[in-house]
Amino acid sequence: MGATILSPGALAAQANLQQAREDQMLQHLRSAPSDDAKIEKGAKEFEAILLSNWLQQAEQSFATVPGADSDSDQDSGQGDQMMSLGVQSLAQDIARSGGIGIAKMVAKAMHAAEDKQVKQETAANQTGSATGQK
Repeated sequence: MGATILSPGALAAQANLQQAREDQMLQHLRSAPSDDAKIEKGAKEFEAILLSNWLQQAEQSFATVPGADSDSDQDSGQGDQMMSLGVQSLAQDIARSGGIGIAKMVAKAMHAAEDKQVKQETAANQTGSATGQK
């Protein structure tokens, strides 16, 4: 049936290659939960920052009422600092509780990019090993 007989060196090389692939796959599987957690955390932090900027701009635009006395609103900036901290806290809480969907979209795109990269690396490894066997 045309069976190919491999030398002991070729068998050892194939065994080493197979072991390296298995080690790489195991390492990826072990690191995947932490990578997923990092992606989710980063996406939520991004959404919180974006929401904070939007809320601060909205607060500033609504805080200036036409015809209001500008002298009564000046309290040495402490009110602005407190308002900024409140807006930032509100934005973080909104993002933590599910937000407006930006974190989900960002995380989905990042997961897709990661999957694409893993597939490309796997294809490159398989191509490299196939050319090495010939």
